[in-house]
Amino acid sequence: MDEQQLETLRLHPDFTRLVATKTRLAWRLTAVMLTAYFSFVLLIAFSPATLGLRIGAGTVTWGIPVAIAFILLAFALTAVYVLKANGSIDALNDSLKEQHA
Repeated sequence: MDEQQLETLRLHPDFTRLVATKTRLAWRLTAVMLTAYFSFVLLIAFSPATLGLRIGAGTVTWGIPVAIAFILLAFALTAVYVLKANGSIDALNDSLKEQHA
């Protein structure tokens, strides 16, 4: 592609919508993960005994399921991104590729 074609693509409404959609999705998912992470850090900083409480009569503390939940949250957010990207974002991307091939 030459500079003229790139500029035409940059100004295309579908390209603008594609960039805005990807950016909005990425920031939302990032905000969810950062909120969870900083909540965890604040919990450790201001109430460390909370995660040290035992679950039932066993030896497992609340810290273990919370850590597992963070790992699962990361996988879930990745899955959300992939589903959205494979759906609406890829459709816009494919349409732009066809128009500007």
